[in-house]
Amino acid sequence: MPRLSEVITALENLWPAARAESWDAVGTVVGDPDQEVTRVLFAVDPVQGIVDEALKLGADLLVTHHPLYLRGTTTVAASTFKGRVVHTLIKNDIALHVAHTNADTADPGVSDALAGALDLRVVRPLVPDPADPSGRRGLGRICELDHPLSLRDFAARAAERLPATAQGIRVAGDPEAVVRTVAVSGGSGDSLFEDVRAAGVDAFLTADLRHHPASEFMADRAHSPLALLDAAHWATEWPWCELAAAQLDEISDRNGWDLRVHVSKTVTDPWTAHAASAHPSPATAPPTSATRAPSSATEPLGAPN
Repeated sequence: MPRLSEVITALENLWPAARAESWDAVGTVVGDPDQEVTRVLFAVDPVQGIVDEALKLGADLLVTHHPLYLRGTTTVAASTFKGRVVHTLIKNDIALHVAHTNADTADPGVSDALAGALDLRVVRPLVPDPADPSGRRGLGRICELDHPLSLRDFAARAAERLPATAQGIRVAGDPEAVVRTVAVSGGSGDSLFEDVRAAGVDAFLTADLRHHPASEFMADRAHSPLALLDAAHWATEWPWCELAAAQLDEISDRNGWDLRVHVSKTVTDPWTAHAASAHPSPATAPPTSATRAPSSATEPLGAPN
């Protein structure tokens, strides 16, 4: 069995910490470099539920996309939720490694996995990494559909292919508009609006679109009549876990490590229910009923939103 230091070296080769944004907090958070690793769990969020899953699974290493400590702290006391995560990890000899913005811009990276989940053909990065002479690394991806779809049908494809969440897929634009090219970016994407407009695509699928940036972007339709699709942050990044697990599987086979690599199917999106508006007018809208999203690993990820 490999030592943790050997596995971390392999992960660093996939997602070098030097390629993370300056504000990011990536790399190994917890773990003894000399401990043996036999089982690895990939997940989006390093929350207590995921740590408990790693413990139940018997994992020696948890790899997450989101950092545990993105900002500084003065305590890891178990009375805080992040401190309890650290205590659980250390007490049970479970290492934690984070690949965040260095995985976003990797080749392949988070947006490649998102494009793959939507059955899109990647053409090039949305925001190329100037340090990459091959032009393959960078933030977001510009993609082509296998055949044109209406915006309505493309949104339905996204709702079907991405993990189910309470939010589902929000859409801005003409439902009957034809979509041939799409920009995608896993995670929060409204800082990329200018790059999307310059790319000349028909639609942009991302997450965490805020009211004012989205409203202003759609108001400028004379210059950019493209559509917006807003998915849940967690749902746009979860496909990377499957991609990353497959990459580590391949490295394990090549090195004869015989690692057992798993992907958590636990839904860690914070939103748990959605009440659909029955009418567009607030004055005439009747009471609505709530529908729940999957909340545990026992519920299917592919269920309709």
